[in-house]
Amino acid sequence: MPEPPRSEDLHAGPDSARAIAEALSAALPAHLERLTDRARGYVEAASSANTRRAYASDWVHFCSWCRRQGLEPLPPSPQLVGLYITACASGAAIPGGKANSVATIERRLSALGWNYAQRGTPLDRKDRHIATVLAGIRNTHAAPPRQKEAVLPEDLRAMLETLERGSLRGLRDRAMLLIGFAGGLRRSEIVGLDCGREQTADGRGWIEILDKGMVVTLRGKTGWREVEIGRGSSDATCPVSALQTWLKLARIGHGPLFRRVTGRGTDVGTERLNDREVARLVKRAALAAGVRGDLSEGEREIKFSGHSLRAGLASSAEVDERYVQRQLGHASAEMTRRYQRRRDRFRVNLTKAAGL
Repeated sequence: MPEPPRSEDLHAGPDSARAIAEALSAALPAHLERLTDRARGYVEAASSANTRRAYASDWVHFCSWCRRQGLEPLPPSPQLVGLYITACASGAAIPGGKANSVATIERRLSALGWNYAQRGTPLDRKDRHIATVLAGIRNTHAAPPRQKEAVLPEDLRAMLETLERGSLRGLRDRAMLLIGFAGGLRRSEIVGLDCGREQTADGRGWIEILDKGMVVTLRGKTGWREVEIGRGSSDATCPVSALQTWLKLARIGHGPLFRRVTGRGTDVGTERLNDREVARLVKRAALAAGVRGDLSEGEREIKFSGHSLRAGLASSAEVDERYVQRQLGHASAEMTRRYQRRRDRFRVNLTKAAGL
């Protein structure tokens, strides 16, 4: 008989780094404790903190559903998981809840697989009780992806005009918007930058300012990549000049590039900004600038996010598509095209090419 689940297993996602470290500590001599600590660091680096938090939350959601049904989440049962994702799709996973989107259900399923794997009891996602149900959910409920609105160059200029003039906060926000747009960076990549290489433990990359622009070195899901951000045609919209001005007046020469401005806007903290601040900045500036004024304020709140900057670059850069693909770090041109909001879709007309 399998060991019954402990209360902490039912109510929280496992800290895999700690679990592995404790397992190693129990199995290995004391003089190998340093390797145990190193193993903990590597396990934590295997996935982002946001991913671990999401997986922990999904595990709690699943265990709570099991408890209400009088069922046990352990050992893994494909039949049980199939019923769970059915409940998620129908809005019956929690009392008075709403039906989850297909994307949310797929994430929850990934979370279950991850959590079960950490416990040494893998879940077979290819089992027909899961795979067939999931296929039916996709066929029934899948909808086209809801794309965020692209911030185009004219929108960005208007947004820059709404920022606080002559304040450190305004200078910081200007630099973040321009670098995020010109580099096609994700919000986590923007706030994860340091002034130089290996300056902080939580940094995701660093910058090097050159005569003709700036090289951004980033650590992504598939390894390291470099992004080149050239100087703009004017100081007002040059991302490199904006960053240099912010660093100079904020007196930042080491550590995180973008930090919280405290007090009355005259003090700069030491810790890096949270990536959610980028999304808030884009939303706030877009609303203040009247971007997409044809929409209601609520609709505009939903339309704009940190991804609007990446979509803006992809939609605006009049260059060969492969250069945009490389800048955004996409593995395929098809992914880059998903970001392009105003590309010429009929540049290649196969109807005429076929003689019709």
